[in-house]
Amino acid sequence: MSIEVGEKMPAGMFGVMTEAGPGAMSTDELFAGKKVVLVSVPGAFTPTCSASHLPGFVAQADALSAKGADTIAFMAVNDIFVMHAWGADQKVGSAVVMLADGNGEYADALGLSFDGSAFGMGKRGQRFAIIVDDGVATHVAVEAPGQFEVSKAETILACI
Repeated sequence: MSIEVGEKMPAGMFGVMTEAGPGAMSTDELFAGKKVVLVSVPGAFTPTCSASHLPGFVAQADALSAKGADTIAFMAVNDIFVMHAWGADQKVGSAVVMLADGNGEYADALGLSFDGSAFGMGKRGQRFAIIVDDGVATHVAVEAPGQFEVSKAETILACI
């Protein structure tokens, strides 16, 4: 069963790159007292993710902030180094926090992981966007397989 509107986000940890090197961020640090747009993609550097999904949120960061978003965070079942490199490649700067869900544990906790073994990708997180207000999911948008509509930046901007 996947996370639903009105439910508290599960506790967990993410890998993040800090100025001192690899570090960690808890869900408490990410969500407590903030409005967060948490976006998941099947993988860093993948076509839709790199051409449209992440760039859309970078482009809409100011508009999302103006509507109350404190943080935009992108997670994928990739390691810290890959997420950091992808953020640098996409020039996210401080607009987007890049979160590594290296073993897919947070995607599992949300009930939103899938088996991409048929594509040589192993366990992955589904494509989704969740608006989180002080640790509670207020909007959950999970894409159907192969789709890119309900979790894109413009759609989330209209929902926040």
